[in-house]
Amino acid sequence: MELLFLEPVFKEAIWGGTRLREVFGYEIPGDTTGECWAISAHKNGECRILGGKYDGKLLGSLWKEKPELFGHYPGDQFPLLIKIIDAKKDLSIQVHPDDTYAGIHENGSLGKTECWYILDCEPDTEIVIGHHAKDKEEMESMIRECRWDEFIRTVPIKKGDFFQIDPGCVHAIKGGTMILETQQSSDITYRVYDYDRLSDGKPRQLHVEQSIDTIKAPFEPNESRPVTVSIPGAVHTHFITCKFYTVDKYDIEGVFSIGFKKYFTNVSVINGTGSVNGIPLKAGQHFIVPAESGECRFEGTMTIICSNPE
Repeated sequence: MELLFLEPVFKEAIWGGTRLREVFGYEIPGDTTGECWAISAHKNGECRILGGKYDGKLLGSLWKEKPELFGHYPGDQFPLLIKIIDAKKDLSIQVHPDDTYAGIHENGSLGKTECWYILDCEPDTEIVIGHHAKDKEEMESMIRECRWDEFIRTVPIKKGDFFQIDPGCVHAIKGGTMILETQQSSDITYRVYDYDRLSDGKPRQLHVEQSIDTIKAPFEPNESRPVTVSIPGAVHTHFITCKFYTVDKYDIEGVFSIGFKKYFTNVSVINGTGSVNGIPLKAGQHFIVPAESGECRFEGTMTIICSNPE
C-alpha cells in the first residue's frame, strides 16, 4: 500500500518567525509564520496528498472515501493533527478544553489534548506549564486580579524534552522555541492572558470565563516519563500513550524495519536524510503509513517521530 505524503499548510501569527524556512526549507508565506500544519484534515487548515494515486486529494475527503486506508478507525473525522510551531516570540498564556466542554460550548468540536517535543530552543529558555493556585477559588481570583507573576508556573527546557499537555493545563510556548506538536484534531484555544499585546491596533481576544471554567486547580503535573531502548537499526524512545494517541521517536542509523499498528501511523522526519521503502526522505517531510501496510524499511541517518491514534 503506498505511503500518503502530505503538503503542509502554513499559518501566520503575531509571534511567528522564519525558522520553518531556515530549518526545513519550507516556502512559508511571510516572516511571521508560526505554524506548519503538517498532517491535518481540520477544516481550518487541511492538507492535500502529494503524489501517487490520490495526488491532490484532501486528507479529509480520503478519510471519508477510503476508510480502509485508516483501518476503519471509528469516528467521523481524522482524529489527530501534527504541527511544527516556530515561536519567535512568546505565545499567549492559554488552556484547552476537553471533549465534553468543547462538545457543548464549541459546536461539537473535539477537545484538545496535545504534547510537545522540543525540536530546538535558545539557551535558558522556559515554557509555561501549570500554575501555582492552591484551589479553584484562588485560581479565579489570581486571574481576575491579573496576578500573573504569582499565578504562572514556568519550567526550564532543552532540545529533546517532551511534555504532555492535558486539557485544563495552563501552558505557553516561550520565544526562541521550536516544537513538534501532536494533538487531537481541534483548533480550540482559550487565551487567559496575552501580555496586553495589540494585533492590528486592538488587544487580542481573551477567553477569561472559558479559561476559568476549564483550568484544573490545583495543577497536577503529568508524571509520564519517556523510555529509551536500543533496537536493531535505531534507538527507540516511547514518549506517551494516552487515550487519544501514542507518540514514539526513532533515531535511525543504517537500516531499520518496523511494522506499525493496526490503524495508521503519522510519520514526521525531523532531521537527517535517508529513504523509506526506497523513497528519498529529508527533514521536514511528513507522511501517513496506511493500515495493513506491512513493514516499512528505513535506511539512512535520520530521526522520525511517529504517532498512532488509540
